[in-house]
Amino acid sequence: MISTVYAVLFYLATFLMVAGVGMKVFKYATTPVPLNIVVSPAPRTKRGVFLRMFREVIFFESLFKSNKWIWLFGYLFHWGMLIVLLRHFRYFTLNTWWWVEIISPIGKLMAFAMLAGLLGLWARRIFQERIRYISAPSDHLMLALLVGIAASGTMMSYVTGTDIINVKAYFLGLLRFQIGDMPTDPILMLHLGLVVILMIIFPISKLLHVPGVFFSPSRTMVDNARDKRRVSKWARNLPPLPEGIPAKEEA
Repeated sequence: MISTVYAVLFYLATFLMVAGVGMKVFKYATTPVPLNIVVSPAPRTKRGVFLRMFREVIFFESLFKSNKWIWLFGYLFHWGMLIVLLRHFRYFTLNTWWWVEIISPIGKLMAFAMLAGLLGLWARRIFQERIRYISAPSDHLMLALLVGIAASGTMMSYVTGTDIINVKAYFLGLLRFQIGDMPTDPILMLHLGLVVILMIIFPISKLLHVPGVFFSPSRTMVDNARDKRRVSKWARNLPPLPEGIPAKEEA
């Protein structure tokens, strides 16, 4: 019964997350941007925009320039989470890929980096008065959810343990639409339950900045407003002004 309930929850959560993120990305991609609203100093070529986005995504350049402590905690969390997620590929492939075997020992340690980064970001929202004032309850709940996922996963690795062979068999079966027997370890059930909740709320949460950063016009546009006039599609087909009405001068 428990295995079936979790299987249905994972199928539902996967559908909602993929469909929700897909709809959001489609909305981002089709939303018109009639003005050049880059954040200066901005590159004036597409190659410069690519390099800027690379530094932003890989090194969190703007956050580093803004606040070194937030950059440190954010960097620990994001890169720790990425390595941990990549390590989890071992549960979804019959033969573990070679690069997953290489990062697996690192992934276990990066779970502590992920947890430290989350606790640092949460402490900032609690103890820094300015940030506490603008923090909504959903911000704290999201951090609590991520801390719960990281803490329960770390506990299974170093404290309680779990039957990873049966866990892998269970998820390999789900990929083939076959429901097997999931271990009824309480910590594992808590961990998977929190993951399901995260997958369901991901498309409507602030975590959607993961794909959203690639559609941010303030980062992805070329600073060429002085060289090229930008006219939105709805303005291209406007009829000419009647005679006697002067056109506004461009800035």
